[in-house]
Amino acid sequence: MATISIGKKHQLSHKKAREAAQKVAEDLNARFDLNYVWSGDRIEFARPGLEGELVVLKDEVRLDCKLGFLLSALKPAIEREVHKEFDKRFGKPKA
Repeated sequence: MATISIGKKHQLSHKKAREAAQKVAEDLNARFDLNYVWSGDRIEFARPGLEGELVVLKDEVRLDCKLGFLLSALKPAIEREVHKEFDKRFGKPKA
């Protein structure tokens, strides 16, 4: 079982960061049929072969998930897509 752990610093207000996280969850739901539910500042998500959470912190957003056997082969592609989505929703890192 492969794991993905990605953190992204942001400079958004807590409210804006939660809104951005909601957009990420909606996108994941539309593209991958991921069910999700908010629990405080944490979005818990799951589907067959994948489970994890997206946590909104004061100045960082963090994704941790476990991939089942079949999705493990797609780990690099999934990580690229997560980084793209995080850059889009939470801003590109400062130079």
